[in-house]
Amino acid sequence: MEWPQSTQSRRWLLSRGLTAGAALALPVTLGAKAASAATAQATVDMEQVLVACQVDPPKPNTDTTPGTPAHVTAVEQALRAEGLLVPGQVDGHYGTATLSAYAAWQRSLGFTGIDANGVPGRTSLTELGAGRFTVANIVTAGSRTDSYGGRRVNTRTATMLRAADQMFSWSLVLTQGSYTSDNPDSAGTHDGGGVVDISVSALTTTQRWQTVRALRTVGFAAWLRTPSDGFAYHIHANAISDPDMSRPARNQVHDYYFGRNGLANHAADNTPQAYRVPFTWWERHQRG
Repeated sequence: MEWPQSTQSRRWLLSRGLTAGAALALPVTLGAKAASAATAQATVDMEQVLVACQVDPPKPNTDTTPGTPAHVTAVEQALRAEGLLVPGQVDGHYGTATLSAYAAWQRSLGFTGIDANGVPGRTSLTELGAGRFTVANIVTAGSRTDSYGGRRVNTRTATMLRAADQMFSWSLVLTQGSYTSDNPDSAGTHDGGGVVDISVSALTTTQRWQTVRALRTVGFAAWLRTPSDGFAYHIHANAISDPDMSRPARNQVHDYYFGRNGLANHAADNTPQAYRVPFTWWERHQRG
């Protein structure tokens, strides 16, 4: 979750207008030509940039992710203009160099901790785009102190869980929420937002897989963990494209995108074909 560091800055005044979808009030002295140039700015789809943030960094090369390169390139060009990225790294691949450069941009705005994780939030992306591009399809985590079944999650995750819960007759019971490092077995995946563990002890095998399918349908990367994986039975779910997600959790989304299990061995996903769905995220699911 990002918040403006100074409401008095010119950039923040511009970004507020962009975020609200309002037309920018251009000074009369700029004239029609300048106004026309402003309206001709490129558009960066934040959803696509977030997909690239999850899928690209763990790749062993600089291949791009379908649908994302033009949007990532616009962000990289802006980072280059800010002196944070070298020309050879403006390639449409949101790899570790771009993550580091974007984190430096966030720190320059006064952000710290998870707000300077290299993953664009609404405020930092809008400010980076001021005079360069506009931002479409904004994704926000919402409050970090929301809850679901007594477990801490952010508002976006809670909304997704409620949507999945409506798809079956039983109820989701969380055993671990987000923004917690209490369980070392989680390897940092729950440190940020968007990640939950769900109890399946009261469910049949079929119900467990149906729950996985429902979670995937609304935009989670979800897997049924089993004793053969080294865990007691439970479902581990990551809310794809959550901007607060920790790096280990984002790497699991990378695995999910490529049909793997999100564990250290990167083995094939054990989910039966009947319970798999196409890769999606919450905002895309909402649009149908």
